[in-house]
Amino acid sequence: MADDLDYSADAGAHVPGTVHLVDLLGTMHARHAQGGEKDIVLVPAPSDDPDDPLNWSPRRKALSTLCMCVYTLMVGIASAAIYSVLEPISEETGLTLDDLNQGTGYMFLFFGWGCLIWQPLALQYGKRPVYLVSILATLATQDLLGPPIESLCEISVTDIYFTHERGRYIGLYALLLAGSNFFAPIIAGFINDGMGWQWGLYWCAIFCGIGFIFLFLFMEETNYVRHTAGAPISSPGTATPVDPADPEKFAPSRISAESNEAPLHKRKTYLNKLKLFQQADLEKPNEFIGMITRPLIIPHLPLWFNVLNATASLILGGTYNFSPSMVGLAYVSPLLGVAIGSAYTGVLGDWWVIRKARKNNGIMESEHRLWLFVPSLLCIPGGLILWGVGAAQGVHWFGPVFAMGVIAMTNTFGLQLSVAYCIDSYRALSGEAIVTVILVRNTMGFAIGYGITPWVTDMGLQNCFITAGFVGLAQVCTVAVMIRYGKELRKMSVPRYSKYVEQMARSGMVH
Repeated sequence: MADDLDYSADAGAHVPGTVHLVDLLGTMHARHAQGGEKDIVLVPAPSDDPDDPLNWSPRRKALSTLCMCVYTLMVGIASAAIYSVLEPISEETGLTLDDLNQGTGYMFLFFGWGCLIWQPLALQYGKRPVYLVSILATLATQDLLGPPIESLCEISVTDIYFTHERGRYIGLYALLLAGSNFFAPIIAGFINDGMGWQWGLYWCAIFCGIGFIFLFLFMEETNYVRHTAGAPISSPGTATPVDPADPEKFAPSRISAESNEAPLHKRKTYLNKLKLFQQADLEKPNEFIGMITRPLIIPHLPLWFNVLNATASLILGGTYNFSPSMVGLAYVSPLLGVAIGSAYTGVLGDWWVIRKARKNNGIMESEHRLWLFVPSLLCIPGGLILWGVGAAQGVHWFGPVFAMGVIAMTNTFGLQLSVAYCIDSYRALSGEAIVTVILVRNTMGFAIGYGITPWVTDMGLQNCFITAGFVGLAQVCTVAVMIRYGKELRKMSVPRYSKYVEQMARSGMVH
């Protein structure tokens, strides 16, 4: 792969997603990681400001990450609490399972398209107020205003962590997002048996109230007005070009054009951190309209947990006569699957990317991470077929429950790897690029939630999930195309990408 890389002076514009991550010769004039990773270059390079989120202390970063986790867990539980109690809700309200699944589909559709408004609001005016309004509104409306859970948390991770450590924290986010979707049905099933299904929703509101108080007291704004973002500068021997069109290629520690001295930075007080809006966000140029429209003109894998959640009550409650609490308990399997998937794509994923970069003369390509999709070639079709065909053939209940874990694991692969690939490829505009990903994903999720009940009814469990298995296989095979041609596509995007980056850099809003 290294033979394909051109880093001569005539190489032209820097290809987004191609990063000099490992300083193999120790000659790069850049800040490096500490500890046992001293040859890892910090990308993007932080500024000199101690309040730059990239410069935060480990404790400050950990608290910010904990707040992101609390938000994801509380809002995620509220969005999935009814999956194990669809049949009791149907019996008491008169709504059919088809009606309820369609309602879930509309929720995912709203979650996706709502990002077009919530994401620009957060990037323009601040992430802290958006998180607080979202979790408070979820308390009141049971997830009508939860779109930030889909697209904003990943950007909060990129605000404070570097390229070589980003995967493990996006993996943690994926664990909590997907895990909350599988943990909620567990507790909802038992709450239904003991208190009624309505109390499952009441407890979700209580959790969101606790989360709001925690976030108000401890969540800090991670937006940072950054006209340029630092990146490594090579010595003459390494000949890595520096292109001002890409904010990841600027030299660190830029000096103000109006002054011969570096700007003085005053640390924020605790009360300043609690302010709903930061002065810097209110003073920067307004790019709100552009951030709404760009995601529509700048693809993602559908998440099969929509199929799983839509049919869990039908299969486990109908075919196997599980009570709502036992349907909920079966979600322990996907919870374990999510944990395995998050560890694989997160911790192992970062190790894999660094290893690939070392073997590629220190250069990381964003497609390196896509190789981690390989197990999905077997797990996606295998899990779906075992789930549906196994139930249709009356196999022991352990078969479908095991399949739930496999499907959840592959769901986590899709969630984490596709988001990480998007951010790796277009980090400077990742806040907007993520919205494009979520729009496609959730629109497909809506289609699955809307059509799964008639799909199963018309085709039967066996034929439905054989079809789903082969669709899933075809879906994951598209990754091979991106591994092979992804860099060429990134090269083709350079003119448009550079134009948008320059526009956002003038406003101090590059990520």
